[in-house]
Amino acid sequence: MRIDWIAFSPWSAAFGGALLGVAAVLFALLAGRIAGVSGIVGGLLRPARGDVAWRVAFAGGLVAAPLAYSLLAPPAAMRVDASIPMLLLAGALVGFGSRLGSGCTSGHGVCGISRLSPRSLAATAIFMATGFLATFLVRHVLS
Repeated sequence: MRIDWIAFSPWSAAFGGALLGVAAVLFALLAGRIAGVSGIVGGLLRPARGDVAWRVAFAGGLVAAPLAYSLLAPPAAMRVDASIPMLLLAGALVGFGSRLGSGCTSGHGVCGISRLSPRSLAATAIFMATGFLATFLVRHVLS
């Protein structure tokens, strides 16, 4: 996937980040929950009584929001430079890593760091270092 740098706006990115932060804070204050997507969606795979409706609403919002936005603006051009098997493998690895790390990048990076959680600080540092290393290897060593 490539970023269209001509259409990129730091203002829209800053607004989106602020909106995500406000939503995470409101979710924590009003629902008493952490807005980590893997934990929320994972809870749908092993549902507990009385714990499904809000999870379905949250996951539904993740799907409905971009669909609603597409009614107002044309979708961004997207190009994925990977095969379907590679995307499936990447998704499986992300899912495995989320379970291994007791949370995903959104849960640790947005919500955990804002709470100064030592586990989230360590997990986010590992996520970032691994991403830097993988990018370096793919772009400079393996190519």
